[in-house]
Amino acid sequence: MTRDSLVTGSFVIADYVVFALMLLLSAAVGVYYAWTDRDQGTSGDFLMGGRRLTAVPVSLSLTASFMSAITVLSNPAEVYRYGASIGFYGLSYIMTMAVTSEVFLPVFYRLAVTSTYEYLELRFNRATRLLGTGLFIVQTILYTGIVIYAPALALNHVTGMHLWGAVISTGVVCTFYCTMGGLKAVVWTDVFQLGVMVAGFLAVIIRCVVLQGGVFNIVSDSEHGGRLNLWDFDTNPLRRHTFWTITIGGTFVWVSIYGINQAQVQRYISCKSITHARVSLYLNLLGLLSILLCSVFAGMCLYSVYKSCDPWSAGLVSATDQLMPYLVMDILGDYPGLPGLFVAAAYSGSLSTVSSSINALAAVTVEDLIKPYTNMSEKQLARTSKGLSLVYGALCIGMAGLASLMGEVLQAAVSIFGIIGGPLLGLFTLGILCPFANSKGALSGVVAGLVISLWVGIGAQIYPPTPDLTRPLPLTTEGCNFTTTGSLNWNSTALLMQPNSTTAPAHTLDSRPALADNWYSLSYMYFSPIGTIVAISVGLIVSLFTGGWDLKAESSLTLMKEDTTLYHLIRCIKDRLMRRTGRLDLTTDCDKKNGNTNPAFCDVELDRTKSSTPS
Repeated sequence: MTRDSLVTGSFVIADYVVFALMLLLSAAVGVYYAWTDRDQGTSGDFLMGGRRLTAVPVSLSLTASFMSAITVLSNPAEVYRYGASIGFYGLSYIMTMAVTSEVFLPVFYRLAVTSTYEYLELRFNRATRLLGTGLFIVQTILYTGIVIYAPALALNHVTGMHLWGAVISTGVVCTFYCTMGGLKAVVWTDVFQLGVMVAGFLAVIIRCVVLQGGVFNIVSDSEHGGRLNLWDFDTNPLRRHTFWTITIGGTFVWVSIYGINQAQVQRYISCKSITHARVSLYLNLLGLLSILLCSVFAGMCLYSVYKSCDPWSAGLVSATDQLMPYLVMDILGDYPGLPGLFVAAAYSGSLSTVSSSINALAAVTVEDLIKPYTNMSEKQLARTSKGLSLVYGALCIGMAGLASLMGEVLQAAVSIFGIIGGPLLGLFTLGILCPFANSKGALSGVVAGLVISLWVGIGAQIYPPTPDLTRPLPLTTEGCNFTTTGSLNWNSTALLMQPNSTTAPAHTLDSRPALADNWYSLSYMYFSPIGTIVAISVGLIVSLFTGGWDLKAESSLTLMKEDTTLYHLIRCIKDRLMRRTGRLDLTTDCDKKNGNTNPAFCDVELDRTKSSTPS
């Protein structure tokens, strides 16, 4: 019996029902909002939910938007191969929410922009806005291709469903409810899909805990296998994952997502007040940390189950991203419906991300590339937005083909956000924090940042870092029992199918250029900080040499002290102290505390010596 027939036979009708139900419910939300909002025919209602959303659904949607199948499939595989150090992403999430809430949110919310790139024209000029829009569109389509491809690969492996059938079904369902229901449909399907993702993780984790005899056994196995490598404070920037690369590099990557990415900004500025927007960011932090914890522990479960018999080394899966689906069929195959639930979880992650991307792409195209150059009515713009959702959906499905060539899914996704998102983050930071930055500096900075980050990113793809820098942890097949009886055990021919190691250099050491072992070997987590720092540095220098000192940007376009929570906190403390001490300052606060002079009375002091009254 071949492995394919084993796997395909394990996916029963109950699994298909669970999976189909998730797709149907997602599509139903789109139909519901298309019907309830049929009379609200403006592009603002379609793209921004009419700015009437509240904190809780927006926070869940923010969490789901970039917690895609990459999180469900690749984070556990990352822990399995490289250890649990990615748990430090939790610190970068906390720093990201603080920076977004205090720096970017107040400016975007005050300006009430539909597209974040409108800000670039208000602050700099139209050329800067168009460049920012173009970079965002390229970045989002590339990333969305990866997100569609990842679960399709998993579904293909688990069920034997045709790979491109799976890709197209994801794209079609997403495009349908985005086109029908707009942002409201996207937000509420995100809420539902986040629940499915958590349920899928919990099904795998609970079954593993039962099989392995408890949580402590799983932790103990991970510790003995070197997977709890949390305390790695090596400052070498060439090391793939350390405390510093993940917390510093991760913060830059996530700020470029939460602070300026259209898909996220569009959500929190659709809240009905800035307080709701801030609360949604911090509630979303709880969601991010929960999903991160689930994915890291799922990776530890994966290692505990396969510590003595690694399916990847045995050639039974062609990529580490297929390990989680393999585990699911191995331990949940006897429970009809649960494998379907896990595949639905992977798909839910993708649907939420792809729908967010499609909606964001439609928003920036309408606001930045159509509205300024046409005289369309609001109804025409709303129809155009729906048409664009359709076009971008098709484009993202096509882009999934390119994703199959990009290697490890998690690294590819973070690299895309680093290479393009880093310089864009630098551009927005220049505008918001540097009042003397001008349009010449902004354009020069973002182009320089993009050139440098593309240089290092493409170099790293051609000349991958050597294993002594990536440090994959050891895996073994010594405990394998290669039989074809029962369920997912493997035959001896599997050992001959050695996987292509993703850490093996693409070139022999002799043919590698000098830059390959330092510059190109830089941790992919640092692509974003490099792009951001270069963009800001070049932007400031060029601005100062081209008349930036004389420029005074409009205060509403930059961060003001009144925007920050710290300012209001200090004022509140001062007011309380003043009330407690009961001081009265008559010199400065006379008018405020004692009222105005009554014009009925004369406040001129009488001089009795000059009085004409007879004594």
